[in-house]
Amino acid sequence: MAARLAARGGPEAAGRRPWLLLTPLLLAPLLARPAEALVEGLYCGTRDCYEVLGVSRSASKAEIARAYRQLARRYHPDRYRPEPGDGPGGAPPSAEAFLLVATAYETLKDEETRKDYDYMLDHPEEYYSHYYHYYSRRLAPKVDVRVVILVSVCAISVFQYFSWWNSYNKAISYLATVPKYRIQATEIAKEQGLLKKAKEKGKNKKSKEEIRDEEENIIKNIIKSKIDIKGGYQKPQVRDLLLFQVILAPFHLCSYIAWYCRWIYNFNIKGKEYGEEERLYLIRKSMKMSQSQFDSLEDHQKETFLKRELWVKENYEKPREKLGLVKAGGSLMLIGSQPNP
Repeated sequence: MAARLAARGGPEAAGRRPWLLLTPLLLAPLLARPAEALVEGLYCGTRDCYEVLGVSRSASKAEIARAYRQLARRYHPDRYRPEPGDGPGGAPPSAEAFLLVATAYETLKDEETRKDYDYMLDHPEEYYSHYYHYYSRRLAPKVDVRVVILVSVCAISVFQYFSWWNSYNKAISYLATVPKYRIQATEIAKEQGLLKKAKEKGKNKKSKEEIRDEEENIIKNIIKSKIDIKGGYQKPQVRDLLLFQVILAPFHLCSYIAWYCRWIYNFNIKGKEYGEEERLYLIRKSMKMSQSQFDSLEDHQKETFLKRELWVKENYEKPREKLGLVKAGGSLMLIGSQPNP
């Protein structure tokens, strides 16, 4: 019986043996490290960079540069002339030789790269380390990343500045058509006599269209300078640019942490009642409105929110129709409020 089992297991075991023998052979190329220091794909490949330039390992920068200039003139594709000894057993074709000489010079002219190359010659067994150092220097950015980030932030800030001013001028043109702001601006212009002066000047020198344009500009300038504009219509501020936001980020972070700690201490721990500012903050967060959107609401609308006690979660979760709220642009607004243009 045992003999039969051995006979049955014999072919299976024989079939497994080749795989057991092949496994080390397959893993050997992956685990083996070349013993030679000069490896194809690194620096000058299988050629010694010092031998390519015809200098010793103790050569100075000046000697390396002088040797490179001589060989570059000799092997430059536009000036190359075959010499006795060149051919299959001599120097390679001029283009390949020129590229090899340039690679050797690029390797040896830099202090750090030359140090890595010398280390590779002295420690050929550290195969993977040589690959890492070679490609980490080769693929490293030539320009400081910090400079790139700074230039990008400045470019974005400049774009922001001009874009915001363009939007601001469009908003002023829109507000000049809104009765509330136009009436206020017109009254201020009449009090200061600006409209009267424009018409007096226009009698002799300007047409009706020119007078109308001048009056329109007067109204827009008054809206810009005299009338308090809030929310999305505010005048662009330099401190809102990305560059200044990045610079002031640590300050804003510390301010937020301090504010959050005061909130937790006053309202969660001590149990104080919310003030008007805190109530409006909670209402704004519940309505998912930005600060500029909330500031653009009328004062009587904010007073309505406070009267309805919308900072209380139970009151806010009542049906929106009963509260007079409508959804606009992902935010909730009181019916009757004017959306941004």
